[in-house]
Amino acid sequence: MQYLQQIAFALLAGFSTWLFRKNIMQIRRNILLGKDEKINDQSSLRWKNVFLLAFGQKKMFRNPLVAVLHFVVYAGFIIINIEILEIALDGLFGTHRIFLNDSILGFYHFVINFFEILAFAVLLFCVIFLVRRNVLKLKRFISKDLDGWPRSDANYILLTEIVLMLLFLTMNAADRALQLQGSEHYRQTGDFVISGLLAPAFKNFSASQLIIIERSCWWLHITGIFAFLNYLPYSKHLHILLAFPNAYYARLEPNGKMDNMESVQNEVKYMMQPELAPTGETAPVKFGAKDVFDLSWKSLLDAYSCTECGRCTAACPANITGKLLSPRKIMMDTRDRLEEVGKNINANGSFKDDGKTLLHNYISVEELRACTTCNACVQECPVSISPLDIIIELRRSLIMEDSNAPQEWNAMFSNIENNFAPWKLSPGERDRWAQEMES
Repeated sequence: MQYLQQIAFALLAGFSTWLFRKNIMQIRRNILLGKDEKINDQSSLRWKNVFLLAFGQKKMFRNPLVAVLHFVVYAGFIIINIEILEIALDGLFGTHRIFLNDSILGFYHFVINFFEILAFAVLLFCVIFLVRRNVLKLKRFISKDLDGWPRSDANYILLTEIVLMLLFLTMNAADRALQLQGSEHYRQTGDFVISGLLAPAFKNFSASQLIIIERSCWWLHITGIFAFLNYLPYSKHLHILLAFPNAYYARLEPNGKMDNMESVQNEVKYMMQPELAPTGETAPVKFGAKDVFDLSWKSLLDAYSCTECGRCTAACPANITGKLLSPRKIMMDTRDRLEEVGKNINANGSFKDDGKTLLHNYISVEELRACTTCNACVQECPVSISPLDIIIELRRSLIMEDSNAPQEWNAMFSNIENNFAPWKLSPGERDRWAQEMES
């Protein structure tokens, strides 16, 4: 019977790992559909960003209370799952608490108690987050951006974490009750700080009943961990993993510095100084981005890293004044389009034109024109995402490829082209105001 359990665990672990790797490699492929961009300078500063922004969640601490709650849930869930190593080894070798040794009994007891305190904190804070989302209904959580799956996704994750923590604590409580009964294979660990309070509730249970409870919680807990792992690629909570590379590859230039196209800059330079224009220079094939293929791979990584927290949209002045723009929706739409493209490639071997583009089919002209490029969304994002990079590229395509701009903009563009300035004054008349001041 024991060998059957070991085989079952090995099959479960092997299949879960294979499936997770398969999904992650597809996401990696989708991200690399974007245009190449080298982002590897100042490595020491980048590692500092990983530590402060991704793990330390520095930006979250502008609101200290929420930051502490989120940090405990995030770090606690990661740290608690270190015990997966022991569970995995127990499952593979048919042992029970393989790390429990008389020589380190005190340390083992301390570690498990530390895990239990974290587990209880994660459980409690997840309940608080559920209340904030579904009872208090904070404005950024009831936005229409989250209608449907996104809102359910957040709740599913919180409920899953609550269930996993309850299983962990119940497993330990049943284990401790078996220890108190002197059951074979259940070695003394000492009382656990949280589950030890639950153990007396099992004092009237027989050993066989307790073993069923303990083993059921063990299996459900590890199966839930593997299920959670394979749910991540389909969830916004993929940021648990991608926040780290996204923080590392964050652009280090000051907010507001735009990546101008060299070909456009040269065209202006040659207009001002025609003698510098080289002969035979070809114009760029495309300006800006119309679909996900035209965006940088970093922008596509941003889309997958989005937490859908809505802090960007809450800070957006265009959104605050009632305009259609929502930076959070920009990121969600980009990810949705990228996922659709990925499924297209899976079905056809390579991308087959589906008659859709990110611009127009997912993100509208009205949304793009509402952006003031103030960088509030970039500043507020806790995981270094830049919705503005996508907005600028789409708007660049809209204007330079489709010649689709408001009449006021067209008048300015015409003045720049003809008069080298936004005003309707010829270069020869530009200093007339100074002459008039002298007279």
